[in-house]
Amino acid sequence: MTALPIVLLLSGSLRTGSTNDTVLRTARALGPSAGVDTVRYTGLAGLPHFNPDDDTDPPPAPVARLRAAIDGADALLICAPEYAGTLPGSFKNLLDWTVGGTEICGKPTAWVTAAAPGRGQGAEATLRTVLGYTGAAVVEPACVRIPVDRTMVGADGLLTDEKARRALTDVLHLLTGAAPRR
Repeated sequence: MTALPIVLLLSGSLRTGSTNDTVLRTARALGPSAGVDTVRYTGLAGLPHFNPDDDTDPPPAPVARLRAAIDGADALLICAPEYAGTLPGSFKNLLDWTVGGTEICGKPTAWVTAAAPGRGQGAEATLRTVLGYTGAAVVEPACVRIPVDRTMVGADGLLTDEKARRALTDVLHLLTGAAPRR
């Protein structure tokens, strides 16, 4: 029997209760019905500031855990906010730790933008640029906008909007259709 494809969920937000986390929690909840195993990376706040002098073998423990999580996944799904017209510094830092490695190279990768209409383009542009440096295989049809407002979130912290849930299921299918089977 073939193992389910693993999608690593990467949130670019450190804020408790962020819409980005809501999107990824919902993707995690939808994973089994979409035939996908999802793993949520939770070490963003613990990553050291990127310094090439510290990118050693072995790297700092939090960086080693990040790289192992990426390496163990078949695909990556990112949901990151826009801050001051780009990615938040903490998430850019995460990506900086991946540029020198090979873990993302060729890995199917997509993002969901949860920002309100007219916002989020700066974060998307930065993601596209940095992911290009990592060699990620961006799955364009899976890079979508699902504007989330608080009325779409249930008491369980998941999206209740059926259109948004279908869009997330489609994203998971598109990502794993691009992912090599184990």
